[in-house]
Amino acid sequence: MNSSSRSAVLTIVLAVLAALGLAWAVSQGGADVLGIPVFAGAVVLAFAVQWTAFVPAYLQQSERFFDITGSVTYVLVTGLAVALSWKVDARSLLLACLICIWAIRLGTFLLRRVHRAGSDARFDQIKPSIPRFLMTWTLQGLWISFTLAAALAAITSVVRVPLDALAWTGLAIWMCGFSIEVLADAQKARFRSNPANKGHFIQSGLWAWSRHPNYFGEIVLWFGVAIIALPVLRGWQWLSLISPLFVTLLITRISGIPLLEKRADEKWAGQDTYEGYKAGTSVLIPWPPRRTARK
Repeated sequence: MNSSSRSAVLTIVLAVLAALGLAWAVSQGGADVLGIPVFAGAVVLAFAVQWTAFVPAYLQQSERFFDITGSVTYVLVTGLAVALSWKVDARSLLLACLICIWAIRLGTFLLRRVHRAGSDARFDQIKPSIPRFLMTWTLQGLWISFTLAAALAAITSVVRVPLDALAWTGLAIWMCGFSIEVLADAQKARFRSNPANKGHFIQSGLWAWSRHPNYFGEIVLWFGVAIIALPVLRGWQWLSLISPLFVTLLITRISGIPLLEKRADEKWAGQDTYEGYKAGTSVLIPWPPRRTARK
């Protein structure tokens, strides 16, 4: 086993341990069925779906259903939590609806994108390796568990609080983030569909104000979810507020922006238009550009 495979195995073990720790902690004060905490069951389901999907994906050497599997898992896990929790209330149903709307929209968008492209270059080097490919699916299970943590904690909590000002505030924030993400994705898809733009980068619409407006929307909407969940959290359930922080860390420091920035630099670094755009446009938070972007 080479070093990359050993590293992948270690990452899988650490991801599972992190998820188990989260499941144990946040299950405190939550509903259970036959003595099994619903929150913990939801986390197990998130990983089970990924590992099950990994088998045909590896055999076919295909990543085409990776993103849609993640989206389906969000819906399944949320549905399980709602179905098995005690006294489902308006807050739980609101959280479940927001998650399902987001997951279905993003999953179908990513599925169409990878089918148009034919493949996802991120997976080219890792598909042949069982440990590295399995690591990717395992990390998706961890991603789902951590991002859903606050919502699942609220849905499975035995504490019920009627919809209040925090719920409506969180909903407004979620709607803002969701709208930004949808609009940014639509603008980029439209830009790429124009053959005249082949080989160019988008710097119009929201992308004139941020180099990654879709990621900004993603972060904002998960903060909205956490705010809606806030009033019913008790004890160890407060740990579930790691959800939006985890999303922010992953997007800004690990797998989101750093990878795309590196890819963009490889394509356009040294070009005056790109260097001007990069120097004058916010990385994440939409902000008026410091200079007019040129095409």
